Amino acid sequence: MRRFKLSNDPQFVAKLRDIVGLYVNPPDHAIVLSIDEKSQIQALDRTQPGLPMKKRRAATLTHDYKRHGTTTLFAALDVLEGKVIGQCMKRHRHQEFIRFLNVIDTRVPAKKTIHAIIDNYAAHKHPKVLEWLARHPRFVFHFTPTSASWLNAVEGLFALLTKRRLKRIRSLQELKEAIHSFIDDTNGNPQPFMWTKDPDKIIAAVKRRAPSVRFDPLGGRHSARNAGMACFIVLTNSPE
Repeated sequence: MRRFKLSNDPQFVAKLRDIVGLYVNPPDHAIVLSIDEKSQIQALDRTQPGLPMKKRRAATLTHDYKRHGTTTLFAALDVLEGKVIGQCMKRHRHQEFIRFLNVIDTRVPAKKTIHAIIDNYAAHKHPKVLEWLARHPRFVFHFTPTSASWLNAVEGLFALLTKRRLKRIRSLQELKEAIHSFIDDTNGNPQPFMWTKDPDKIIAAVKRRAPSVRFDPLGGRHSARNAGMACFIVLTNSPE
C-alpha cells in the first residue's frame, strides 16, 4: 500500500474522472502526454571515496558531499506508447515551460490534438502560458487535483530515473548525460502506461477515510475537515 495526502480540491471527482478517462480511453487522432518538471536535480559527489563492501561490513560513504551544479528536467510521457520527450534546462520558470511546449509542438505530428496532463504549479498557469495556448489551440491542458501528483504518470518515470541513474554523479555534465541516457534507453524499449484502479473505488476509499468530505460530481464546493489526513489506496500499476 502507498500513502497519499488527501486532496481538498473542490473539483477532485471531476478532474479524477477526466484524467483517468484519458489514460484508459485516449481520444482518437490525439496524443495524451503526462508532463512535469523534475527541478533542481543535483550533481553530488562525496568528499572522500567510499570503502567497498567486504565480509561483515557494508559499503560505506562519507556523510558530507560536494555540489557540482543543478539542472531541471522537463519531461512529457506519451502514456499510450511509453516514449518520452525530455529536455534539461537551467531554470524552472514559465519561460522554460513555454520553450518545452514549443519542443513538444515540433515533435508531435501537426494533425494530432495534444492532451497534456499537468499539475498546478504556478508556471503552468502563467498569463504568458495562457497566451501561448491561445495561439496553439491543439493543446488541451488537464490539471490534476491539488495534492494529487500521483495522478500524473510521469512521476513514476522520475522515480525510476532517480533510482537507476542519479546516484554518485560527479559533475553537471555527467548528470545531464545520465538523464539523456535514461531517456534514450526508455525510448528504445518503451512500456505503455497502464492505469488499473477504478476511479469509483478511489472515491469510495477517500470517503471511507474522511467521512466529512463531500464531493460534488459537478465540481461544486465541499467540506473537508480532515483535509490533512492521508488515504491508503493503490492507485496505479505502471510496468517498469
